[in-house]
Amino acid sequence: MPAPDPTDFLPELEWRNLLKDVTDREGLSEHFSTGRRRIYSGFDPTADSLTIGNLVPIMMLAHAKRAGHDAVVLMGGGTGLIGDPSGKSAERQLQTSETVERHVAAQKPIFQSVLGQVDGPAHTIVNNADWLTKLSYIEVLRDVGKHFSVNVMMQKDSVKSRLQDREQGISYTEFSYMILQAYDFLHLYRDAGVTVQFGGSDQYGNIVAGTDLIRRDAFTRHDEAETYGFTAPLITKADGGKFGKTESGAVWLTADRTSPYAYYQFWLNCSDEDVKNFLRVFTFMTKDEIETLEAEHAKAPGKREAQRTLARAATTILHGEAEMLQAEAAGKALFSGDIASLNETTLREVLGEVPSSEHSKASLEGADLIDLLIETGLATSKREAREFIANGSVSINGAKAEEGRTMRSADLLHGSVIALRRGKKAWHVTRWA
Repeated sequence: MPAPDPTDFLPELEWRNLLKDVTDREGLSEHFSTGRRRIYSGFDPTADSLTIGNLVPIMMLAHAKRAGHDAVVLMGGGTGLIGDPSGKSAERQLQTSETVERHVAAQKPIFQSVLGQVDGPAHTIVNNADWLTKLSYIEVLRDVGKHFSVNVMMQKDSVKSRLQDREQGISYTEFSYMILQAYDFLHLYRDAGVTVQFGGSDQYGNIVAGTDLIRRDAFTRHDEAETYGFTAPLITKADGGKFGKTESGAVWLTADRTSPYAYYQFWLNCSDEDVKNFLRVFTFMTKDEIETLEAEHAKAPGKREAQRTLARAATTILHGEAEMLQAEAAGKALFSGDIASLNETTLREVLGEVPSSEHSKASLEGADLIDLLIETGLATSKREAREFIANGSVSINGAKAEEGRTMRSADLLHGSVIALRRGKKAWHVTRWA
């Protein structure tokens, strides 16, 4: 394997559609051309997991690492106590320090999962609570606040929109968030030699504030500072729908929130219009590999090979190969109806989104399948239920049901579940206790 080339980082982001605003493009390119740099992106712990939108900057950190740079994850244990007003039309609900600490601990394995499998310099995870909570109010006003113009801060979109809404407004707490994020960059620059920050396009104002603070601070000390910032565009769907949303809610990056099976299915079900961009953003496939796959996909779009490749790669990056293979096998089992061989955990994941109902195990033996089809909504009448069974469109745990079929205890999978299917897609899970 060839040695990583630090100059590959920006071109890599560009062809992957991951580069939008840059504070100084020419200067940043030259900065990377002179060797290994320390690069960071921040993540605020607003929940005990991260959503798929947060995966974009994590992938960018991975590309930095692959290019031979030092990737630094900044966890917002301090800024999370305040809340970023960017993209918010109303004041955030303040979280307790205990809640924020719990969220930080829960999110940390996500970064380890993705960045830990990438070749390159060891990545670093830091928490801004370690320095922000030690600052005094007077110290912030004297040493940091003096470098900020209120006039400029009020022009920031997230502030301006809130000021125009007299009912909502913006508190001094959230108004000051920009100062804290800028101070993060200053602290990392001074203490860890970090010279580059990036984030989503909604963070550009905060990033510029950080580079300006470092420049002004260096000027007061008769020093020179070379720091840069850039952003990635917001990921959108081709049809205008919100990226990372499903009927059941957001797509999360931890298995307790979104199972590997559901995660795999999210990518598998993306459209032909979206898969091209998603392959670039959410996999490590090379440009040649993606373009070759796109050409093959164009010849036979019905095979959905591009989506299948995306699902495999993206699931492996987040959950590992073993979980990806299990998710893929589970999806094939659900499609074919052959679910009886699935282990209990996988079966639960596969049928997790399927309509279900509770039943008494005492009434199972000898129960009429026709009545059960009506009770579960798979048929509207006894006549319709008989027709479905007669034409072979009803199955029990993947096996076709014969006419006159009654239920029996032997039908239970893992002692508690029987899965009924009508046709190819209408499933219903009956749970017996």
